[in-house]
Amino acid sequence: MKLQPHRIQQAAVIGAGVMGAAIAAQLANAGIPVTLLDIVLPDNPDRNFLAKQGIQRALKARPAAFMDPARAALITPGNLEDDLKKLGGADWIVEAIIEKLDAKRDLWAKVEPVAKKTAIISSNSSGIPMHLQIEGRSEAFGRRFVGAHFFNPPRYLHLLEVIPTPQTDPEIVRAFSSFAEATLGKGIVVANDVPGFVANRIGVYGIVRAMRHMEKAGLTQDEVDQLTGPALGRAKSATFRTADLSGLDIIYHVAGDLNRVTPPDEDFSLTDTFRSLVEDRKFLGDKTGSGFYKKTKDEKGKTKILSLNLDTLDYEDRGKVKVAAVEAVKGRPLAERVRALYTAEGKEGDFLRGVMNDGFWYAAKMAGHVSDRLQDIDNALKWGFGWEQGPFETMDTLGVQTVIADLEAEGRELPPLLAAMKASGRDAFYTGDETVTPAGEATPYAAPYFILTDLKKDATKVVKKRAGASIVDLGDGVLLVEWHAKMNALGEDQLRAVQDAHKLVQSMGYAGLVVGNQGENFSAGANLPLILSQAQAEEWDELDDAVKQFQTATTSMRFSPHPCVVAPFGLALGGGCEFSIHADRVVASAETYMGLVEVGVGLIPGGGGTKEMLLRFTDMQQPGQQLGMALLPAVQRAFELIGTAKVSTSALEARKLGFLRDHDTVVMNKNHVIEEAKRAVLDLAPDYVQPVMRQDIPVMGDAAIAAVKSVLYGMKEGGYISPYDNEVSLQLARVLSGGTGNNRAAKVSEGHLLDLEREAFLTLLGKKGTQQRIEHMLKTGKPLRN
Repeated sequence: MKLQPHRIQQAAVIGAGVMGAAIAAQLANAGIPVTLLDIVLPDNPDRNFLAKQGIQRALKARPAAFMDPARAALITPGNLEDDLKKLGGADWIVEAIIEKLDAKRDLWAKVEPVAKKTAIISSNSSGIPMHLQIEGRSEAFGRRFVGAHFFNPPRYLHLLEVIPTPQTDPEIVRAFSSFAEATLGKGIVVANDVPGFVANRIGVYGIVRAMRHMEKAGLTQDEVDQLTGPALGRAKSATFRTADLSGLDIIYHVAGDLNRVTPPDEDFSLTDTFRSLVEDRKFLGDKTGSGFYKKTKDEKGKTKILSLNLDTLDYEDRGKVKVAAVEAVKGRPLAERVRALYTAEGKEGDFLRGVMNDGFWYAAKMAGHVSDRLQDIDNALKWGFGWEQGPFETMDTLGVQTVIADLEAEGRELPPLLAAMKASGRDAFYTGDETVTPAGEATPYAAPYFILTDLKKDATKVVKKRAGASIVDLGDGVLLVEWHAKMNALGEDQLRAVQDAHKLVQSMGYAGLVVGNQGENFSAGANLPLILSQAQAEEWDELDDAVKQFQTATTSMRFSPHPCVVAPFGLALGGGCEFSIHADRVVASAETYMGLVEVGVGLIPGGGGTKEMLLRFTDMQQPGQQLGMALLPAVQRAFELIGTAKVSTSALEARKLGFLRDHDTVVMNKNHVIEEAKRAVLDLAPDYVQPVMRQDIPVMGDAAIAAVKSVLYGMKEGGYISPYDNEVSLQLARVLSGGTGNNRAAKVSEGHLLDLEREAFLTLLGKKGTQQRIEHMLKTGKPLRN
């Protein structure tokens, strides 16, 4: 039986609790209709109450479970008594009910007779072995049954563990994995059907061992979270904040279950303190408001984080904790940080080596047990827990033979994988296009998706390089401009790379250009420190020239003789947004947070963003509504979008806000955006005709300024905006009006609006209020309301 990803067109989720409702929401995000079923409450007249409650919970969830609240309409609530037969229309059925084996077996006995014979059947269980759930089911049912363990929240955590049983048809595993990766945007790890699977087995072990080493070293959880967070290339929530988020009771039960079924040398036993928090104090983390940390508010209503004193079990305000070892490595590349922290002296170094060596030893021991591929273990930790490197990649950074020597010095018996690595003398698990098997034998390695750094290992693919940007040959006649500065802030290197790439496309006969990267974010906007320093030095000619160059670069995404596609993901703010909205086509990750946010630092968009949004909203007006006061809704929409610095919470919302157009593409898996953008260039290239700048844009002139002033007066008098907000807004209104002195029937060019933008940008940049806002943002990361 051959199933393709597009064949899963209808889905059903059984269980409308936190996970079930969130899984249904992610399916709806992908545009797939979902039936959501739960039990009937005997005393409730609404037989679908629990399913409806689950949908409402997902709608209220923070962070948001839905990329667009309107997608909730794709979920149909029902119940397991009246609507069981509706499962017959589903191409995929997934359960997310209580973690009890008998309950799951009872459910599958009811599902099998009504499910269509081609449907894929899955359990979201986080620990109950899959093969035990389907005992007593038919052979045909077993062939299409596969575990599908999502991580919470399913929208944001990339990992999906796919767990086949010995009965599962390999073709089902392939087809389902392909669907989940491409359509749901997940990172797929194929796990063996063993307790804890991959991520929880290794991740919970790490939390348990960290607690033990913390007590031994005499550290606090605040210090441990500094040591095991971003400094080590791991999530900001680090160890104990992650435990609070996950639920201390969940860790308690998972660790207890694993301790009962794993060998004694693995030792998942929790410390007395941890057990006391759960058993005696009922401190379960965020769900009870108290865990290793507790949120409270000070007398001014500002949120404050208190830390649990693990000796007295009282909460205390420790302020901002600084750890010397962490402070010493700030600003250094990840590899340097990891090596420095691993070799640090004192109790901090002792703690880190103990925790890291426990993790290395255990990951090596689990190779071939929890998964048959080392990269699956690395990816599980990266995608499920937010690590930058998995355990095997981290050992490569330190040198595998160094780690082996340290483990032996501690008196540990080497797992077979490390014993084989020692015997071979190999110092890395990943080399070129090879990795090793759990037995330590070389095997070909291919990344699960396109990785730009792998492409650039071929030096001939890097056509031109600057410190902050590169031009890369993607093959098939497509060039890529890749930004790689901090936060991909846009400065001279980034703009010159775009200009150079356009010239290369024309001179070398390429088909077109992609602007994209695989960093943490697409671009957080302009280089504010540089702009501020030039303004304070009153280098106005240089700044005027810089803004002109910026406008030339952003508008070149549309007005070049070849197609240009931009591939945003993550933050696409300010200039990053302006590059995107000028592209012939945008291929955006579903998780794209796009906005023109310049008013937050006392500026307006100066790279064509103001012009472009006015033009878009004006074009949306019906014929006959593009003159005089009929234009006011378009002006108001652009003014509100830019003046409130609205940022989309997803690419779906970016489309509703107007940043993306109907023909732009949204890709659920951000790892695919560059490939899809390349495909878009090749689709556009054969019949591409170079656009020209518009000369016929209708504007309202003084009437628009008067309308905006009226609104601003009321807002200022009501205390909704500050005096300087008013000043920035008037400059924005002047651009959106097409300039003063125009009548209601005037038409202007795109060039005219760009000139107005640049003038307003520079005028504001010269004011003390704007410079104060920029300084405050750079110091605090928060906007100043002056």
